[in-house]
Amino acid sequence: MATPPLGLARPGAGAAAVTPAAAWSSSCSRRPLRRLLPSKRWSGVVRMGATVGGEQEGEDEEVKLAKEMAAARRRWETLIREQKIKTLTPREAGYTFKLTDKVLLDVRPSNERQKAWVKGSTWIPVFDVDTSFDLSGVGNKVTNFVMGGWWSGSSTMSVNKNFVQQVEEKFTKDTDIVVVCQKGLRSLAACEQLYGAGFQNLFWVQGGLEAAEEEDFEREGPQPFKLAGIGGVSEFFGWTDQQRAQAAKEGLGYRLTFTGRLVGALVLLDALFLGAQRIGPLLQELQSH
Repeated sequence: MATPPLGLARPGAGAAAVTPAAAWSSSCSRRPLRRLLPSKRWSGVVRMGATVGGEQEGEDEEVKLAKEMAAARRRWETLIREQKIKTLTPREAGYTFKLTDKVLLDVRPSNERQKAWVKGSTWIPVFDVDTSFDLSGVGNKVTNFVMGGWWSGSSTMSVNKNFVQQVEEKFTKDTDIVVVCQKGLRSLAACEQLYGAGFQNLFWVQGGLEAAEEEDFEREGPQPFKLAGIGGVSEFFGWTDQQRAQAAKEGLGYRLTFTGRLVGALVLLDALFLGAQRIGPLLQELQSH
């Protein structure tokens, strides 16, 4: 193992200069994040404002969302600046977890957790994949799929209303807790909730697991950490930024896998098109008889 970075000895050092802007700008989805922000309008299920009631109402929802996100960012930056939440890089977090008795709390949803997780970490999602099948839930799932979920693999999320309670059941308020998510934004929201509940020794992993190298943590699961947050058609064909970066490291063999998938899909589409052309006249002929 390489020598631990100097920042490990004082993981909170320099945090006043750190802001969550990077995690903010690279968040995986704005829609689920709305459910992490304090609001009396929480319904427990993610909705897209544009589908709630026409263009004007959709615009109003976007404005409200932008204001809530800006307010949350200011609160989080204040917590970091005042050292109420200390900041760690993924590498520092990895060494901290390996060499100390600090807890690593994974707050990602189940669809990301099942792809890759840190060995020995504790999993309590701050929100998770919505599994409801009522009329509202199904409508939200359809909307999410049509608005891009088919491409990105994003899922409709529901808030874990028992998040703080579940953490309290496992850990005392004086426990040193390193909080991590995929890109670093949801873990900030989780840290805010835990700080408000009285947890004082909180460490935020800036950039999340997507910013980690494989050697930073001991991984379990089928995917590299950097690929745990992707999905959908874009993942299948290798058209995500994370996969392009992976291909640059692994070389031609990695690229050929996705090239083969693309060629196969094109061949299938061509076969379906030719089949439709042949079946059409046959059906017309049968109807004429």
